[in-house]
Parts: sequence; C-alpha cells; structure tokens
Amino acid sequence: MKGISADEIPERFWQIRYDPDHDPDTRALPDLSESPNCQNFAYALLKHLGFEISPFRSSNLWEDRSETDLVEDELRPLDLLLFNRTQNPWGAHVALYLGEDHAIHLSKKQSVPVIWPLVRFVELAEYRTFIGAKRLRKIGAGF
Repeated sequence: MKGISADEIPERFWQIRYDPDHDPDTRALPDLSESPNCQNFAYALLKHLGFEISPFRSSNLWEDRSETDLVEDELRPLDLLLFNRTQNPWGAHVALYLGEDHAIHLSKKQSVPVIWPLVRFVELAEYRTFIGAKRLRKIGAGF
C-alpha cells in the first residue's frame, strides 16, 4: 500500500484541538470532538478510513492480541506507533503511521494535529523511546 498524504485527510481532522481534560477511561470510542487525545485521534482517523478498533488506552493497545498484532517487520501505513520516555507502554503517546517515514498525531504540546518524520519523535524527551508498533488484524497485509 502506498502512503497516505495530508491531502487525503479531511479538513475536520485538521480542526481538532487537543483536550487536556479528556477522559481516557471510556467504554466506547467517544466522538473525537468530545475527547480529543492522541489515541482517539488515531482511532477516529482509522475509522474514517474504514477500520474499527476498541478504545484502548496505550498500555491496553500494547497488550492487545485480539484486534492487533505486534509489528515485527517493516512499518506499513495505518500502523499504530507507541512512543514514551521509557519502554513502559502505560501513558504512551500514540501516532498513526502514514508511510514514507512519517506519522500523524495529536499531542498536548502541539495542541493541533501534525505530521512529523519519525526521527522527530525520538528527538523529544517525551517520545524518545519508540516502544513499537501495532497493526490492526483487519488490515493485515494491506487494505
């Protein structure tokens, strides 16, 4: 699968602003406008592209084996990337891989969605450790 470009992401996603008061403990994926954080942003973008995922917190996403698989080969577009200060997935930041060594994410620090080269994540203390990537089983070898 070829990468996803910024032009393919609807304007409504670019209008989202990070909410520092979001509640990450939700049983169902809330509307992105109700709880804009890194996970919900990535999951809403996946949903827009036709893929569903449970509203996992980052540590639950990392542990999940029912909806996702650990990526042990090259990254592919739509892989979920986890970054943190350490290898601990609890509280890890989630980004969505777009291809060509770039990912989109929503963070408290930037407050708006941004596309970064992967090298930029590890340059910042809060994302310096790439924990790993998870791939939706529904995507598998590509969609």
